[in-house]
Amino acid sequence: MKTGMTIAVLGATGMVGSRVVSEASARGHQVLALSRKPASGDPGDPDVTPVAVDANDAHALSKALAGSASHGAADAVVLSLRTTPVDEEFLVGTTRTVLDLAARLGIRVLVVGGAGALRSPGDRRLLVADNPAYVPDDIKDVAAAGVTQLRTCQSHPDADYVYLSPPALLEPGVRTGRYQRGTDTLLHTADGPSWISAEDLAVAAVDELETPGPDHHITVVHDMCPA
Repeated sequence: MKTGMTIAVLGATGMVGSRVVSEASARGHQVLALSRKPASGDPGDPDVTPVAVDANDAHALSKALAGSASHGAADAVVLSLRTTPVDEEFLVGTTRTVLDLAARLGIRVLVVGGAGALRSPGDRRLLVADNPAYVPDDIKDVAAAGVTQLRTCQSHPDADYVYLSPPALLEPGVRTGRYQRGTDTLLHTADGPSWISAEDLAVAAVDELETPGPDHHITVVHDMCPA
């Protein structure tokens, strides 16, 4: 297990990114909280360094990941970005930039992606993005952007990455530390819902950085049973 890492989180003020920052810091990792308008942070938490970075600025991203006088170089980067309305060009472009920079710097990338890129339970030929049971018409563009983002990762020749797809429903909740891990097929809980809290998704993300698995595409779902 990797300990004492420096983890950069791009999108650190978002629903998932902010929770990854908290989870990583709580475990003793140094965190670079990258955001266009970074939060001031907890002045009592010396493990979190807010860094103002525009995701469109490849030069600024490179400097942030490579280290500076104020912070060390990143050992891993978590990419957790969303746009409303969805901007596929921005999402894919930023993903490609981060993969390029990380490959050059020799660091691992964890992309918090979308459930649409997963295969449907019971029919692996059908992506969740194309399954109306999970994706109504009004969010098809969001699901499609996640598929394109995954393909961008898969087509990169040199990237050391893992693409983490949440289940069908991801929302703020409680940190239980309990989840089931899968690969490229959507998971459901024992009582039916395909759901996890953003807090437990953050647990899974940091677990994956500390103990990397062999798979490039993974997913998780809430586990109701105590460990």
